[in-house]
Amino acid sequence: MSLLSRVSAPPAVHDLAHLVAAVLANPEGAAPRELRQARRPVPAPQPLRFTAGPAGLGTSAARILTLYTAGSAAHDGGPRVRHLSSAPTGPGTSAMRSGRASTVPELYCPPPLRDDPALGDEVNDRLLEWARETGIYAGRLEGLGAADFGRLIMLTHPDSDDPDRLLAAAKCALAEWAVDDHYCDDESAGAAPQLLGARLVVGYAAVDPAHPPVRYTPDVERAMRCDPVLVALRSALEHLARYASWSQTARLRHEICALFVAFDGEASWRTAGRTPPVWEYLVARQFNSFLPCITITDAVGGYELPHAEYAEPRVRRAVSMAATASTLVNDLYSMAKEDDDCAANFNLPKLIAVQEKCSEREAVERSVEIHDELVRSFEAEAAALSLTGSPALRRYLAGVWAWLGGNREWHSGTARYNGGDTA
Repeated sequence: MSLLSRVSAPPAVHDLAHLVAAVLANPEGAAPRELRQARRPVPAPQPLRFTAGPAGLGTSAARILTLYTAGSAAHDGGPRVRHLSSAPTGPGTSAMRSGRASTVPELYCPPPLRDDPALGDEVNDRLLEWARETGIYAGRLEGLGAADFGRLIMLTHPDSDDPDRLLAAAKCALAEWAVDDHYCDDESAGAAPQLLGARLVVGYAAVDPAHPPVRYTPDVERAMRCDPVLVALRSALEHLARYASWSQTARLRHEICALFVAFDGEASWRTAGRTPPVWEYLVARQFNSFLPCITITDAVGGYELPHAEYAEPRVRRAVSMAATASTLVNDLYSMAKEDDDCAANFNLPKLIAVQEKCSEREAVERSVEIHDELVRSFEAEAAALSLTGSPALRRYLAGVWAWLGGNREWHSGTARYNGGDTA
């Protein structure tokens, strides 16, 4: 049985998914005043509060907090948040939903909040056209389309149904992915570990523009136009600027910088022929993660989380744990692809198997336990922060929670990791 079938566990069932829907359905009570569009007044949600509740798998959200909303009727201009149909969701039911057997402990993860295939297709089609224009994944666009990154963005940003906003997020995600594929992992696409550091320095100048003396400006500009990855990075940030404030853009740049540092760190493991211990790998994975994608949750949603709240250590801890957990999902689902592509690729189950001298199956199970601990920790800390933070923070944390569910749903079905011949 393949590793991919063994990690196709059912999502945990969370009352918090309903809380997320309530928050996202009421932007008037969550977004800063200056970012709101004119809408009919609606009652603001009442504060979150701790509550005693049931115990057991999938009920921690009910134990941590309960959100009471006054007036949950739909209102003009709000995002269309659509729940998935009530298919079986308990342990052992993923095979009923997907036709695949599950033999690994389930991932503790929320279900996706929205599934709108038509919207996902529209974003994916626009993203493919942009990839064609920039030149990334040249000769591999069919496989890129099958990977369905538009669906990923549709699933992970359920508080926006604006295709252009979602496309901005999709461009940022795909540009970051292209750096990983073209510079770090895929030798057939030009990846070369010994060149990575120099490439990433120039790559970051596409994100945070360099300002050399006038004499050298044409050289920099020529470099930016000749490399498809640099074209994609710069184009993606320009598109996002239509919707993101300077503060939100600066936040994204910071997370991309950390991502590039982590890329370079992993390259050092490869060039030195060194296998990192699990603890070091997890430190690196916090930065080599989906954090750049997650950080723009508010920009895509049409509101802004103030920098002071985003940078507050407890918020930073919670969001970082969520980002690491979301990327461990990628570790699990990409195992078979990485084993085929490159023996030097690192992922958590592989490292656990080596360091703890256990079987592959046991390593997968221990990786799932680590993922689940991170998700539960985020869940608890997000609940506590929502009690004292601003409405924007509550909405942002709800958006991160929704991002986790959409991310897992995409990984479980994308052809990139499920047997398709993709980019």
